[in-house]
Amino acid sequence: MKFYYTLLLFLAVSWCTQAQHTLSGTVQSAANTPLDGAHIHVAQWHGTSLPDGYYEIHNITKGTQRVVISYIGYKTLDTIINFNRDVTLNAILQPNTTQLEEVVLVDTTVSQHTARKQRLSAEIIEQYSNATLGDALKEIAGVYTLKTGTTIVKPVINGLHSSRVPVISNNVRLEDQQWGMEHAPNLDINSAGSISVIKGANALQYGGDAIGGLVLIEPKKVRTDTLIGKTIVTGNSNGRGGGVTTSLHKGNTKGWVWNVNGTLKYMGDRETPDYILSNTGNREANAAGSIQYLGDTYDLGASYSFYNATIGIATATHIGNNVDLVRAINNGTPSVIKPFTYTINAPKQEVQHHLAKLEYNQTLQNNASLNAEYAFQLNRRKEFDLRRGNLKATPALDLTLITHSAQANWKQQKNNTTLKAGLSTLLQSNEASPDTGIRPLIPNYNKIDAGAYAIASHRFTNSFSAEAGIRYDFSYVDASKFYQKTRWNSLGYNGVFDNFITADFGTQWLTAPEFTYHNVSASLGVRKQLSSVLDIMGNAGLAMRNPNPSELFSDGLHHANGTIELGNLGLEKERALKLSATVLKRGDVFTFEATPYLNSINNFIYLQPTAAEVTIRGSFPVYSYRQTNALLAGIDATTQWKPTQRIQHTLNFAYVYGENTTDGVPVIDMPPLNITNTLRYTVPQWHSLFLELRSEAVFSQTRYPDYNFFVAVPQDGELISTLADVSTPPEGYHLFHFGSGVQFNLGKMQTAVNLSVHNIFNTSYRDYLNRQRLYTDEAGRNIQLQVKFNY
Repeated sequence: MKFYYTLLLFLAVSWCTQAQHTLSGTVQSAANTPLDGAHIHVAQWHGTSLPDGYYEIHNITKGTQRVVISYIGYKTLDTIINFNRDVTLNAILQPNTTQLEEVVLVDTTVSQHTARKQRLSAEIIEQYSNATLGDALKEIAGVYTLKTGTTIVKPVINGLHSSRVPVISNNVRLEDQQWGMEHAPNLDINSAGSISVIKGANALQYGGDAIGGLVLIEPKKVRTDTLIGKTIVTGNSNGRGGGVTTSLHKGNTKGWVWNVNGTLKYMGDRETPDYILSNTGNREANAAGSIQYLGDTYDLGASYSFYNATIGIATATHIGNNVDLVRAINNGTPSVIKPFTYTINAPKQEVQHHLAKLEYNQTLQNNASLNAEYAFQLNRRKEFDLRRGNLKATPALDLTLITHSAQANWKQQKNNTTLKAGLSTLLQSNEASPDTGIRPLIPNYNKIDAGAYAIASHRFTNSFSAEAGIRYDFSYVDASKFYQKTRWNSLGYNGVFDNFITADFGTQWLTAPEFTYHNVSASLGVRKQLSSVLDIMGNAGLAMRNPNPSELFSDGLHHANGTIELGNLGLEKERALKLSATVLKRGDVFTFEATPYLNSINNFIYLQPTAAEVTIRGSFPVYSYRQTNALLAGIDATTQWKPTQRIQHTLNFAYVYGENTTDGVPVIDMPPLNITNTLRYTVPQWHSLFLELRSEAVFSQTRYPDYNFFVAVPQDGELISTLADVSTPPEGYHLFHFGSGVQFNLGKMQTAVNLSVHNIFNTSYRDYLNRQRLYTDEAGRNIQLQVKFNY
């Protein structure tokens, strides 16, 4: 720790001694459409615009500098700017075929956006081409991962995950069985043009339940008359496989534009430093495409994506009896280790997700615009267990989730004021196949959602702006579910929820639970520019989240993790009040950003290990949904230091303190303190060579509740009560990673070759937020070779 405090002090001193500036802004066409990939040069500094046209270039020295912005098919902007402070340059480029002069808007006033949006760079997205969305988001300070094995990964923002962190893909909220902990986002990261994270409940346009934050996935947009493509081939040593992804984009300023993308992944068993993680291979075959017509004042588009994955679940997580269960948990050695194979057997998941969307955008008078869209999602999830005989090929869980959603959004920009308002609705049904022969973990249910929001932002002065919003949501859920009478009584439902019972089937009740919710969410944010390089943002958000069907109705074995999960019909909606502040210091050599936050959540829902249960399948830990009041507090910080033009250091720091204020114990499953240091050396003159060394330090989580339980284990003909230690977190770990790459021309193609090594020293470790940590280590060293062709 002393090292990190010393490093922070050193960086802070450096920050105070430098005086350099940042150029930022947007690049758009004359039709006000963002230009993705425009090149911005300021003397020896350069950058590229994102899909929404936004760009930032740091570390520009004080004084007069020449600024050049270029884009294929457009006249180059060439101007001179005197940098005595940070400068915002919004450029509108004209097509080459016209003789009009460029229009340059120079704006140094504070942004109206009061919530900090953090983006992943295109390089990071491509680096994780053969990984998952959750893996890539971990590059942002304050974002951790909740994993089930090596392939099922979902983001954790400020200690919260799942339905508290909605993922919005192409302006559509991804739906998947209501986001159980083992349900990762069904999304191919290669179809994303940009990926952003908004922390806090400040995104009312997308829903009022984003208690933890929001992940925004936007498709690639090319708004110039060109045809471009990209292919990435990736090979990995750990898993002995790889993937290939390719895409084509036809852009235009008017008329037809289209995009297509396809990805294949093929991986075998992963390996720890000491053994094979048997049955952990995965397959993916994904496709996505869109077509859009751009008119003078409107555009009409349609898009479709298909995600198809088969995921092996480590055999060691499925235990035969109490003896094996206690031995696996307490001894730290997997019960099953087999030779490497590409074969994926049960237990496994087969997931298919279809998403289709129609969208219409209309530009109105008085700088107003209207958006209307309809989306359809079909999610098929089959989970296969270790079964025998005729049932061997029959899934133990077979769910079909169908979602229809529609929304309309209106926006107007007038002088220093921006107004937004909208309506949304959703119809959803889940069908659990009766052919499995097993009572489904999630029952049949129907759900209706409707919501409305209004947001206003205003710039009061050149250095102060504010934003306020409010949203109302209505939700109705009805289900049809069988309960064993013994389970019904043990959960305490007898005499409490008798009104849900509709029929008596001997040993079972047939029930029809119904729930109705009315929620009001709100946000308030301010932004003050204290100087040309220092901004401070403050946000307060009230969010409400209803219990999802998984939390209400779960009743049975969750095959992805080998645990029995029990829902709770008595759960009430969560209410969260989050306060946060962001200090943003932009510098030419040193930048600094810190976001402390405080999140008070009433009726916080969590999954608690409570016992072990023996079934005809074996012995499994039982996890039950509970509710309490919780307080989450923490800080995310990131710095960038560039002492020379070739050397850059990046530091990410995140800490979260979670307290169950009702019981006076820590909150379970909070991410431990984690610090990442990245040192990068670049030589732009030699094929854009970069060499990167990364240190990832994850400390042991010392604040955790004791939810251990005792299991009856037979010894010498007697049943002995034996402790199953499911609570103690694993030790902290420190990993080192290496990355490098070069770029060169291969014919008419721009080619990049990247070589990286993850976990250089092949360190053995277990992560607290991997739900399979009770049984197996994490994967060991992985060498990745990646070749990218741009054409």
